[in-house]
Amino acid sequence: MFGLGVPELILILIIGLVIFGPGKLPDIGKAFGKSIREFKSAEKGIDDKKTIDVTPETKENNKDEA
Repeated sequence: MFGLGVPELILILIIGLVIFGPGKLPDIGKAFGKSIREFKSAEKGIDDKKTIDVTPETKENNKDEA
């Protein structure tokens, strides 16, 4: 994962704890997890949608069908 090991992750956590404080850190993690979850669901939603034909119909095509 991007060449990050345990010591690097601990250092990032300590820096985040110093900058944001222990009260805000859970909220930040919660928001980060929610955004990742929404991104994954949006990515799945793109694959599930049906293809829509957007070619314009002409009057001649409508007369042939009637």
